Order: sequence, then structure tokens, then C-alpha cells
Amino acid sequence: MQLRAPAILVATRPHGETAVVARFLTAEHGLVAAYVAGGRGRNLRPVLIAGNGVEVQISSRSDSQLPFAKVELQASRAPFLAEPLAAAAIGWVTALTATALPERQPYPSLHEGLGALLDAICLAPSARGWAGALVAYETLLLRELGYGGQGQRPAGDLPQILAVMDALAKPLDHYLLADRRAGVMAARERLRELLQRMVE
Repeated sequence: MQLRAPAILVATRPHGETAVVARFLTAEHGLVAAYVAGGRGRNLRPVLIAGNGVEVQISSRSDSQLPFAKVELQASRAPFLAEPLAAAAIGWVTALTATALPERQPYPSLHEGLGALLDAICLAPSARGWAGALVAYETLLLRELGYGGQGQRPAGDLPQILAVMDALAKPLDHYLLADRRAGVMAARERLRELLQRMVE
């Protein structure tokens, strides 16, 4: 396996003393896990943050081997993690993507949709500007993986968007996250609580 592509970093986990195993969402190759040497070091730690846009070079000697990756930062979303709502939203959508998608199956529309959603979270003046896009991304993910998810970005004010978000909780949990890490849905519940405070 040899590839170089723009990607969205969606998850990392420590490996050994200084490395990480990172998961990248690419348009043409889907979700790819790779070993990043020195990933917890001073130089790469600010690069390997979930939500960041990167240029990744991945190589392996065989399909059964965990590939090695070299990563260059293209778009940092780290500054927005200081804001609780943005941090909760970025944490949820990246964890959902990393957990729900199968490895190495391309979903170009999800790569494009996630990139656009992350941009909206970071650039919109408030959550009212991106909450509908977040629900649309969840719907797209369900549809792309074959679990319905019909419908478009919900129109209307924030309470209406939150009602759609509530309706999506069960299919997301049942179809995409069943028997997976329990903490993923907890991240969504935390985000939902923060959004509710905007309408109270």
C-alpha cells in the first residue's frame, strides 16, 4: 500500500512510548489506520489532533501490515477546541466517523461532508450556524452505510433541529454504534446537553 492524499484525522491512540496509531479519512481510500512514529512528541502532538486536516503519506509492505504514515498539517482546528460547544461537536463527529466506518472503503461524500461540517463548526458565529449541518452529516452517514437516513438538512430554528437530532439518536446507537465503544454516544449526549442550554 502506497498513497499520498489529503485526509481528516479522526482518531488517535497511544502506541508504545512515543508513537500513535492514527485513523485518517481520505476521499479515495476511506478510513485508513497507520502508525505514526513520534506522534506524541513535541513536533507532531499539535498536528495529530482529531478534526485536523492533513496531508498524509502512507506506506506498507503488505496489506496485512499496519502501514506507516508521515503527516503534514494543512488545516488546524486546535484553536477551536478551547470553546466547549465547538470542542464537543468536533469530538462527537470525529469519534462517530472513526467508530462507524469500515476500514479502507471509500466514501467520498462523507469525506467532503465531514470537511464541510468541521469548517462550519469553526467558522460559524454560533452553533445555530452549524447544528443543522451536523444533523445532516449524521443522516448522510446512516444513508451511506445502508441504514436509511433519508432527509435533508433540517430547516427551521434550533429547537426543530434538536428534535431531529433526538430522533436520530436511536438509529445511530442501534445501527452504527452497537457493540462499539460506549463512550461514543456519551460524547453526543454531552453535545446535546450543551445545545439545549442555548434554547432554555
